[in-house]
Amino acid sequence: MAVVAPAAEEGSPVLSVENVDVRFGGIQALKGVSLYVRMGEICGLIGPNGAGKTTLFNCVTRLSTVTAGTIRLHGQTIETLPPRQIIRMGIARTFQNLGIYAGMTVLENVMLGAHHLSGGRFVDALMRPRRSRQREQEIEHRCRDILADLSLEDVADVAAGSLPYATQKRMEIARALASRPTLLLLDEPAGGLTHGEVTEFGALVSRVREAYGVTVVLIEHHMGLVMSLCDRVEVFHLGQNLASGRPEEVRANPAVIDAYLGRSR
Repeated sequence: MAVVAPAAEEGSPVLSVENVDVRFGGIQALKGVSLYVRMGEICGLIGPNGAGKTTLFNCVTRLSTVTAGTIRLHGQTIETLPPRQIIRMGIARTFQNLGIYAGMTVLENVMLGAHHLSGGRFVDALMRPRRSRQREQEIEHRCRDILADLSLEDVADVAAGSLPYATQKRMEIARALASRPTLLLLDEPAGGLTHGEVTEFGALVSRVREAYGVTVVLIEHHMGLVMSLCDRVEVFHLGQNLASGRPEEVRANPAVIDAYLGRSR
């Protein structure tokens, strides 16, 4: 399926993926994939396991290498940049398997997200300890504000590993926000959550979008969350684009029903 870039009057996309191929040896994980994400929208990526959704996230964040094609953030080509520079440009990501530091407090985990913005600070900390302490205090203050926004202030000084799974998920969002992203990539955020927790998580993502002005792309299998939360849905199948449109359009698309949703949904 050909994916058309937004019309000029709609403005340039925050993220544009154009005809991207990815090969791992003899396996082609992505074939001619394109994706255009507009500023401020919540875009859902759906499709069967192995469709290439996480591979695309890995390419955007430079955990995987693009074989062919172009990826741009705010119009700037990024597919060859180092991962740390990707973070500095405004991309933050969560993972299917939570990357938390269980023995550290919630606040310490979130502060790590802010520290990802700065490299080479060790020498600066040795040479300018007062400036380093001041900067650390500023980071802590900002991260405590983020925790308050996400209703996590009461567990700021609690070990992250002792928290319920749903709370750890919220903490991971807070850590991503600490890096001051313009684009937030969420990989299966509803995985492992109860029905009620999924509803709460969807409301949280909506609040984050409004409060922090971020654009969100999420990979998700929970169709209730996708259909209620996303402004637009992109469907991948066998490493290629299958369909694109508003949630109600995608849900009624015969090709999507046959390849992924099934007739009973």
